[in-house]
Amino acid sequence: MTLADSAALAGSGILSLMTAPAVRSLALVALCSAYIVGPLEKIFDFRGAIAEMQHFGLSPAPLFAIAVIVFELTASALFISGVLRWAAALALAAFTLIATLLAERFWKLPTGPNRSATMNAFFEHLGLVGAFVLVAAGDVAARV
Repeated sequence: MTLADSAALAGSGILSLMTAPAVRSLALVALCSAYIVGPLEKIFDFRGAIAEMQHFGLSPAPLFAIAVIVFELTASALFISGVLRWAAALALAAFTLIATLLAERFWKLPTGPNRSATMNAFFEHLGLVGAFVLVAAGDVAARV
């Protein structure tokens, strides 16, 4: 970005909007939205959560369901609050990568709409992993 580009961006008010604390807070919540809604859904349908763990071969399923609920809510709270944000971001990135490799195995599906949807979900999750890594790097850089 050139100095002229920066000046144009600042003059347009876009820079002020992009750096506003409320926008940053909303973006952090948006990044964690699946990790907040997912565990709440698991809490309200614990049998479904157990069935999901069984579907992926995780045993004992109730213990894994509880662990996932606690992990996602705790990591999201740390991430949004800024307490050890870098660590929470890296933990959510690792969790997302592992869960994606476990759940979104599009390469094992026959060609067709289900494979395309699963492949799209796989790469969307990789995008989340990248976003969490960037937030972690930014958080660490801001503290140095």
